[in-house]
Amino acid sequence: MEEIPSTTVADTKEEVGTHSSVPPLLSRIYSPEDLRRLPVGALPVVCRELRDYLIKSLSRNPGHFASSMGAVEIIVALHYVFNTPVDRIVFDVGHQAYAHKLLTGRLKDFNTQRTLGGISGFPSPMESPYDTFVAGHASNSISAALGMAIADKLTPGSEKRKTVALIGDASISGGLAFEGLNNAANNPNDLLIILNDNEMSIDDNVGALHRYLSRLHTSVGYNRLRKKIYDAFRNRGYIGDHGKGRIMRFNNSVKALINNQQNIFEGLNIRYFGPIDGNDVEAVVKVLNEIKDMEGPRILHVHTVKGKGFAKAEEDPTTWHAPGKFDPHSGERPGKSPDCAMLWQEVFGQTLVMLARDNDDIVGITAAMPSGTSLGLMMKAFPKRTFDVGISEGHAVTFAGGLAAAGKHPFVAIYSSFLQRAYDNIIHDVSIQGLPVTFCIDRAGLVGEDGVTHHGLFDLVYLRCIPGMAVAAPMDSPSLQGLMLTASSHDGPLAIRYPRGKTPKMPAPVYEIDEIKALEIGKGRIISQQADSQTAILTIGEIGNEAMKAIEILKNGGIKADHYDMIWLKPLDDTLLKEITERYNCIVTVEDGARQGGFGSAVAQWIADNVADKQIKLKILGIPDAWIAQGSVAELRELAGIDAQSIALEVKNMR
Repeated sequence: MEEIPSTTVADTKEEVGTHSSVPPLLSRIYSPEDLRRLPVGALPVVCRELRDYLIKSLSRNPGHFASSMGAVEIIVALHYVFNTPVDRIVFDVGHQAYAHKLLTGRLKDFNTQRTLGGISGFPSPMESPYDTFVAGHASNSISAALGMAIADKLTPGSEKRKTVALIGDASISGGLAFEGLNNAANNPNDLLIILNDNEMSIDDNVGALHRYLSRLHTSVGYNRLRKKIYDAFRNRGYIGDHGKGRIMRFNNSVKALINNQQNIFEGLNIRYFGPIDGNDVEAVVKVLNEIKDMEGPRILHVHTVKGKGFAKAEEDPTTWHAPGKFDPHSGERPGKSPDCAMLWQEVFGQTLVMLARDNDDIVGITAAMPSGTSLGLMMKAFPKRTFDVGISEGHAVTFAGGLAAAGKHPFVAIYSSFLQRAYDNIIHDVSIQGLPVTFCIDRAGLVGEDGVTHHGLFDLVYLRCIPGMAVAAPMDSPSLQGLMLTASSHDGPLAIRYPRGKTPKMPAPVYEIDEIKALEIGKGRIISQQADSQTAILTIGEIGNEAMKAIEILKNGGIKADHYDMIWLKPLDDTLLKEITERYNCIVTVEDGARQGGFGSAVAQWIADNVADKQIKLKILGIPDAWIAQGSVAELRELAGIDAQSIALEVKNMR
């Protein structure tokens, strides 16, 4: 075996500011095959160098920091022990995958991650053969990896191929993960599940499973002894494969009696190992080598520290989940800009607290995102009326339905792309019964650097077709507040979608409930009108602010266009649309959502149904029928043709 290089991180104290510099050992690793040529004693150095590089890079080009810092040793050990990419690693969510990207040929491109034209911040099979499955939403790794492992058993020549699912303690609480675990022992497979337990998600973990994991303990030695005894009995003909399940259940019962605890995984006939220190790379390698060739599904429980190697991230992993830019020496982060505009989520959170003070029936629900949605403000003000159900969006919606059926008015705050996972629940458990649940859909539209798995582009489309569902989108802070007040007294399901980022500075939100003005359901508003204008721009939601800029661009070029903020996708404002179609020959619709089936399609359908005596030119602007990668919101809006310049150009071309 090759000796550990004498030059280590400590010997090459580079200026942290030299972003392009690569630590010496890491510079020699172009693929996991290079990693596997090193002696195991070199791996702690590789881990230190990976962390140094992540700190340098992410301080300038932000991303998901704490998760990736905590999982370095697990990823190094997996690529060291398994023959990737022949053997597969299936990530869950992918927040922790940066070390994986650095070890799999993307080090030279890593400074482009999460930027337009650069590499994704999440694993993507379109980007690398080492990325085996899309990973942007939680809890899917076990099911996907199980499918791969069973497929290998059915494929001649691939029976010995290894598949590993890497899942966190927050993700494993999701319903899909339980479905995968429940099915894992039903068919022949050799799936290995790594449970990365750092006792954190973005916010603190919640629920009984988290408390259970914090207590669970089973030794590797015990499992090794059990395997030897089982093999000895089988080799002597005392036990056949058909009796294996009964023996496992008997052993599990004995172990539960000895340890005075139950093991949920072994209750599902999944062999359990651990917990072990997941930040001790040599120990992880040792255990992986011991269990990698075992037959049947098994789970290795590892404890890690989120933010490992950077003191401030270890102390405050929630803030350092995705901290933005920071000083790599001190950990100081830039203060808020003097810009006084509030975030959309902050307006939502503060307004909900005001409404809840005035209405005891209002309750708040989120799925593991109290800080991300600002529902944490209500959680602080009304802890008994606020519920974080963990990464369980489907449960969140059905739970809300139950609360509503018993007389409460739930406000469910979930990101747009995550709410997709609860679609059947929205239909079956809320809408069919016409229950008064308000869906507050955060991160709607293009979200920017998180890319394709996180854009909230489909909510207008998938909600519009549900009978009885009211759907609205505010253009500014007072509109969001007015919609929330309207929703609080609405006797049926209502969805309000709003984007990531800051609200327009003006008009500003109000801070007294008496100042909030309810908005009439199905009524839009005129933003601007000019005499003799032949073109109307119809918008829904925050993208209306781009239309306002477009009108100024057109005005400077001597072209007139009027602007209508429709506010409601469903029901559409029939009265306003009738006035618009009588007044204008050209109509442009703009939405920050999928072009097919959304707001523009609804307007086109209304025109087809209601305008028979006039030819109207209609141009629908929205997100094209394609998957949109990462980049800044401004860049992506320009690419999609919904920025101010693009809107102005479309109006010019229609004249």
